[in-house]
Amino acid sequence: MDYTYLIIDANATTSLQLQSQMREFQDFSCAGTVANTDNGINHILKLLPDIVIVNFNESADTYLNMVLQLHQYLDKLPILIAASKTKDRAYDAIKNGFFDYWLLPYDEFDIRKTVLKLRRQIPKETVPTTLCLRTYRDYHYIDTNEILYLKADNNATDFFMRDGSKISAFKTLKTFEGTLPENFIRVHQSYILNVKYVTRINYGKGTCTLRNIEHQLPFSKSYKKRIDALKSILSKNAIASPR
Repeated sequence: MDYTYLIIDANATTSLQLQSQMREFQDFSCAGTVANTDNGINHILKLLPDIVIVNFNESADTYLNMVLQLHQYLDKLPILIAASKTKDRAYDAIKNGFFDYWLLPYDEFDIRKTVLKLRRQIPKETVPTTLCLRTYRDYHYIDTNEILYLKADNNATDFFMRDGSKISAFKTLKTFEGTLPENFIRVHQSYILNVKYVTRINYGKGTCTLRNIEHQLPFSKSYKKRIDALKSILSKNAIASPR
């Protein structure tokens, strides 16, 4: 499983340089880039990246205050890495829980040492993300991260993918209910959703909205407890707007 990282840096040049350096490490993927702490906090709560890399040159105190704010919303903070042209704030960064401190311009050797140290000290759990659909001698392997939702079709199941394609399997929806990763929940007799793509829950209409599709998917009253649990999870990781 990949480590995801978010870059907070108002300097587009150094941000692009870091992304270029990080491409060498295949198990690290960029979740996004933002230019300031307000957007940074929002994206951290929304995307829950494993790692957050900040450019201290803009305002080290602002980023240290951001860490304090994150403690209000998260039980476990992402791994924090600071970058700066000088070592002046290195002690403050480490004291406030930062995993490492890089000097600018980015040095390939420093980044490599941090990556190796991170892999060793904080290994990612290996969770299978590939589903094998087997029919007689036909073996079809699909990435569960690319599945938006599943829909029952009599005794078959249709997989609707993020790229707009549809894959059919000649097994019932219930067969997959206990096989898929925990981010898939059944919300209707005919539907299982990938919660990573849910953007809206409308209790009045009894529907869920997913990214990448125009139509809404229904949920039934018999699965309302699961919808309530999903809402709690999504709300916990979001900034609530004033009423």
